[in-house]
Amino acid sequence: MKLVFNIILIFLLLIAFVPFFRRFIFHLLVGRQLIKEQERQYKAQQQRQRPNAGVKVDNTPPDVNQSSRFRGGEYVDYEEVK
Repeated sequence: MKLVFNIILIFLLLIAFVPFFRRFIFHLLVGRQLIKEQERQYKAQQQRQRPNAGVKVDNTPPDVNQSSRFRGGEYVDYEEVK
């Protein structure tokens, strides 16, 4: 029983004070799932962007009278600030 306690104590001390060992344990427990989730998100993003690449926009047909294309707009008064 004392041997098991000593092994657990050494394991906890390694985790607490040795950064390399801590990173190794973290990679074993969480790292693989984290990498898999990142890959899944990347693939999902690629799937969302792929349909947009095939969008084509047709130009509007040219008008006979180019000056009639501008119909005016909303004008806003302004003051010049010095």
